[in-house]
Amino acid sequence: MEMAKTKLLIVTHEMSPFLELTKISEITRQLPQAMQEKGFEIRILMPRFGNINERRNRLHEVIRLSGMNIIIDDNDNPLIIKVASIPSARMQVYFLDNEDYFQRKYVFRDKENKFYADNDERTIFFCKGALETVKKLGWAPDIVHCHGWMTSLVPAYIKTTYKNDPTFKNAKVVYSVYENCFTEQLNADLHKKAVMQGMNNEDTKAFVNADCNSLHTGAITYADAIVIADEKVDNDVLNFVKDSNKPTLAFNLTENYENYFSFYEEISSEELISVA
Repeated sequence: MEMAKTKLLIVTHEMSPFLELTKISEITRQLPQAMQEKGFEIRILMPRFGNINERRNRLHEVIRLSGMNIIIDDNDNPLIIKVASIPSARMQVYFLDNEDYFQRKYVFRDKENKFYADNDERTIFFCKGALETVKKLGWAPDIVHCHGWMTSLVPAYIKTTYKNDPTFKNAKVVYSVYENCFTEQLNADLHKKAVMQGMNNEDTKAFVNADCNSLHTGAITYADAIVIADEKVDNDVLNFVKDSNKPTLAFNLTENYENYFSFYEEISSEELISVA
């Protein structure tokens, strides 16, 4: 009997060729293809920021997935799902769109380089929307690999609200830590707004400072395994990873995608102790 394929979900806020802000875009382009060549089944989710060219990248709406509402702070926010293919890799990328949050010319800062005041809600919308989209796909990932601070609530949601959900209950969550790319703070109410059904304020207390470090440490708290994906990761975050005693892929091993493969295999086969 043929072995079932390992299902790998990549959640990221950037990916080449659609949006290239930092080295995350390169890793999230190469890593899934390398794993697909190893026989993994891949899905990729990212926000549909306004500067992603729909026509050039041939994005089109997936009607059967669109039409959900994501509630943030008692407001209903419609979620539109679009999809594009990477022809050279036969990989599909799902884009989460919302007129209020993503239809802007810029990504995280306005034209005066001012950090958007609602980056907290955009983050919550993306993380909740990503998990709801995967549920609607009816596709249960074995590994969920989150890249970058905008995905930092995904591990928390999977280990609380979704811990008994058939789509996610067996998933191992990996969080890649990159260098801090903003010095501002998100809205001080982030940790309150982020609370979902089946959660309480205690579950989001790691995110209370709403700065880049606390987004990383919040994600690390709930993740099953960590990748140090940058050589310039803040020392406080590195120490937090060390103290967590979780399986960690060191930065000097990330150049070679073979190491990611071994890392995924190791955490999939280990009966890791859940934080729940």
